[in-house]
Amino acid sequence: MALKKVKGNLERMFDKSMSDLVRGIRNNKDNEAKYIAQCMEEIKVELRQDNMAVKANAVAKLTYLQMCGYDISWAGFNIIEVMSSSKFTHKRIGYLSASQCFHAELEMLMLTTNMIRKDLSSQNQYEAGLALSALACFVSPDLGRDLANDIMTLLSSTKPYLRKKGVLMLYKIFLTYPDALRPAFPRLKEKLEDPDPGVQSAAVNVICELARKNPKNYLSLAPIFFKLMTSSTNNWMLIKIIKLFGALTPLEPRLGKKLIEPLTNLIHSTSAMSLLYECINTVIAGMPNHNASIQLCVQKLRILIEDSDQNLKYLGLLAMSKILTTHPKSVQTHKDLVMRCLDDKDESIRLRALDLLYGMVGKKNLMEIVKKLMVHMEKAEGTTYRDELLCKIIKICSQNNYQHITNFEWYVSVLVELARVEGLSHGDLVAAQMLDVAVRVHTIRPFAVQQMSLLLENPYVIFGFSGGNTRAPNMTQVLYAAAWICGEYIQFLPNPQLTLMHLLEPKVSQLPCNIQFVYLHNCLKILSFLLSKSKHVLPTSSSETTADLLDSGLQNGEISEKPEISKSSSSHDDEFIDFNAIQEKLKVFLSSEELEVQERAGTLHNFIKCYVKLQSKGQSDDLAEVAGELAAAFSSELNPVASKAQKKVPVPEGLDLDKWINDPPSESEEEEEEDDHVHSTEVFVKTSSTEYERKPAYQPTPEELNQQRESRKHEQKMNPHYLKDVAKSPSKIINQNGSGDVPPIAKLDLNVPLQIPTFASSDKYLDENKKKKVKPVKKAKKSKKKKKGKKSSDEEDDEETVETFHVVNTAIEMPEGATLSDTEESALAENDPHRALADIDLDMPLHPGENIPSPAHRISKQSGDPFYLKMTKDKNHNCDIREEDSAKTTEKSHKKHKKHGKSGKLKKTKGNDIDLLIEDPTQISQGTVTQNGSSQLFEELITPMEDNSKSVQDYVNNFLDDLDPITTPTTTDIQHDITPAEDSGRASKNISSDEFADLLAGGELKFKKKLEIPNDMEVKKVVSKIVKKCKMQVIENAQGCSSLYRVTSKGFHVCLLVKEKRKSSTISIEGKSNSEDAMKRTIKDITKLFKLQES
Repeated sequence: MALKKVKGNLERMFDKSMSDLVRGIRNNKDNEAKYIAQCMEEIKVELRQDNMAVKANAVAKLTYLQMCGYDISWAGFNIIEVMSSSKFTHKRIGYLSASQCFHAELEMLMLTTNMIRKDLSSQNQYEAGLALSALACFVSPDLGRDLANDIMTLLSSTKPYLRKKGVLMLYKIFLTYPDALRPAFPRLKEKLEDPDPGVQSAAVNVICELARKNPKNYLSLAPIFFKLMTSSTNNWMLIKIIKLFGALTPLEPRLGKKLIEPLTNLIHSTSAMSLLYECINTVIAGMPNHNASIQLCVQKLRILIEDSDQNLKYLGLLAMSKILTTHPKSVQTHKDLVMRCLDDKDESIRLRALDLLYGMVGKKNLMEIVKKLMVHMEKAEGTTYRDELLCKIIKICSQNNYQHITNFEWYVSVLVELARVEGLSHGDLVAAQMLDVAVRVHTIRPFAVQQMSLLLENPYVIFGFSGGNTRAPNMTQVLYAAAWICGEYIQFLPNPQLTLMHLLEPKVSQLPCNIQFVYLHNCLKILSFLLSKSKHVLPTSSSETTADLLDSGLQNGEISEKPEISKSSSSHDDEFIDFNAIQEKLKVFLSSEELEVQERAGTLHNFIKCYVKLQSKGQSDDLAEVAGELAAAFSSELNPVASKAQKKVPVPEGLDLDKWINDPPSESEEEEEEDDHVHSTEVFVKTSSTEYERKPAYQPTPEELNQQRESRKHEQKMNPHYLKDVAKSPSKIINQNGSGDVPPIAKLDLNVPLQIPTFASSDKYLDENKKKKVKPVKKAKKSKKKKKGKKSSDEEDDEETVETFHVVNTAIEMPEGATLSDTEESALAENDPHRALADIDLDMPLHPGENIPSPAHRISKQSGDPFYLKMTKDKNHNCDIREEDSAKTTEKSHKKHKKHGKSGKLKKTKGNDIDLLIEDPTQISQGTVTQNGSSQLFEELITPMEDNSKSVQDYVNNFLDDLDPITTPTTTDIQHDITPAEDSGRASKNISSDEFADLLAGGELKFKKKLEIPNDMEVKKVVSKIVKKCKMQVIENAQGCSSLYRVTSKGFHVCLLVKEKRKSSTISIEGKSNSEDAMKRTIKDITKLFKLQES
């Protein structure tokens, strides 16, 4: 044995430690994979040794490799073996590796159940804590079910370390095994009043995390949390509690009134900014109508925003945006502060300030704020931030169907200016706004068409897509909207034929394909409009030339050179259409690489061809008919479509969208036809250069190059407009009358103006708006009194006094029979672990069989175990506790158990002793244990409330009623539903006097009880006390006699008759019920109320 031990120590001397492994990886950076593969082989050899220290070292190295990204799933059994080591240092390595490598779906986790249970009951608290920490990382539903009782046992431990770990572990148990929440919740609630602040804080954290998804379940804990909030000095626990109150106050309005005073004190006194922020959030969520508190929050938030700490500034802006939704005027006074945040260095703060500006705009300040944002955009750096500025400007202007815009000419000019800003990439958003405004606002269409036509006439200057593309390609999407608007509302175009020619410019082919589609489609619209307005008869020379051209050169889609057209044929009035020029411009599009561009260009070309043929034959009636029918195709007006319209389209009966139209091909057929399919689909696709090489370019000879150079120099010399290099000479003086060597400047007669037509500027409308605001001040009589509940005219009519120039059409189209619904309800995700906890009602009393599954107890003869008890058999009880061998821990737990109403007495009887190991003796109140030690039934798992007649709802109501009993709503007015306890005397249903009479005459009420009390008070006072104590309904109230009724939570009826007996000077109370227990409880409550003896 000694030799074996020495041999093992010698082997360990040559093993690589963790430091050696890390050092080796760093030294083998060029050959890291090879080195790690070698280390893996060495580790596998180490894991096969008997020495546990060698295995622990190998598992530690595997854990490091797993953190580096290498798979060690093959070593799961070795990790479990190290976890089961009796030495704490080895066990710690095993649990660390398990928490790093194991997951809930691992099948070998079933092997760890008994091992973890053993570690949880260890005398060493750190072993139990180690097991809990690791279990939280890989707990599965099976482990949660099997170990829930063991973790519940730790809540009764005398060591705060274990109680805290156990409370935190319960959260993971609830997520994986939701059925444990209801049985374990009373024990978790007890830990809120634990003497140790760490355990208290852990319980608060667990409940707050559970309440994030379903706060209604935890409304009954409001009194306990209120007590903790007013007594605790732990800021982190206060943050959690206040955050929970922020979720509870919307469910119970009275709770917000209760929290005003403590939250205001905290806001004034605390120096912790995190706590201050949570207090402000709770005030915003729970007390939005308390103006004094809101004003205090706004003042504190201004201090946060002005702070130099960027984190506090961000949180201040975030909370200010929440107040903005309920109190916009309180936030709008700090507009200057928000505008200063736009110049902050931190981009996240600038974006948060933009979000805040969204709610601060109104009809009066919209133009001013948008102008400041556009000026800020020109100075701002960074493409992402500039794009966000553009999106925010559009979002601010378009919110709620453009409710803040009073002049849409200003907004169209803003969109055009945004389209001309360099470096932006949200052209699709600007284009969508242009289309939406033109469709919705009818009166703005002439102005919009005018501005869009200018965009189409000067696209190269604005977007610069010719030559070097300096502008982002996405901004050219604005031309999509410009072409569509000009084509749809062509009647407002100043010069349709000029716009038509601009749409067919050759450089348009450089635009994206979708824009070319729209260009060609709207060319057809403009052409149809021009044909409907023209005389349909062109001069003979022009018609014959065009007809000859189309017949000879454009047959069957072929393109030929267009013959020269005389000046007389081309200089017609504006009402005549130059088909020759249109056909010439269509050549580029007919040979386009895009199929749809070819198709649309071919459609336009063939239509012109047919029209010219009819024109050459002189069929004026047919021409008018063709032109009219084409114009009628585009005459109907398009309306905006709802965003959810596509979702509302019903699926036709018998249509299965997931079903294959044809049988899916087999894999073998796909492999065989793969090559043929590739070649067949490449008909209209560009092929690679390897398949079809380009023709080699022509290379001129040196003689040809010299000849071209000489001809170019000669052309430059003869060109008077070309600037030539001349020798420097003193300049000659030219007289004022023009005498000298330089000839006088001749005036050029140009038909085309040299200046580009200017776009409308948004500054013009801003200046007009400022002038309108300056009005002479009129003296107004001061009113002595103002009616309550009404705002001053200055505040109330600010938005109404602004003149609106345009009306927005808010009608949108939906599928037939469909209606526009609200936003879809936000449900928890399918993989959210809180989903199973959302439907659990914690206020419902536990059923007799509802408990946490407990494993079968095993026979043990080790009396040294702290939970070891000796059980004896008794005549009257199946099992009775006779002798306790446990330590003081168990005695204390029994004393605590007595306080809650359970019997903790230890009886000594004679009988056969049964040795039984009980996990937690405080959990067993009633049960049947056979001689072999197996548990058959546990009827109660938790301790009931001390006062059985007091329900959870009464507890919460009493806490809230202390605030304002006059304004407190009745029980039926409360929005939430908390079911009372089983023993509660509250009436949950009201009945009429006729139903009460039928109930008494029906014979169901078989159990009767009677009481007599001295006639020391009036019958009315006796009845009111009984109604208040037992929560009963008064059916009839005559002189000296009253009938009362209630129904228990289990559905049992209880009827009382209170009658005054003058002869005996007593008041008799007679009761009837269909449940003996319900009748006894009611009479018992009345006897306690009047301190009487039961008859």
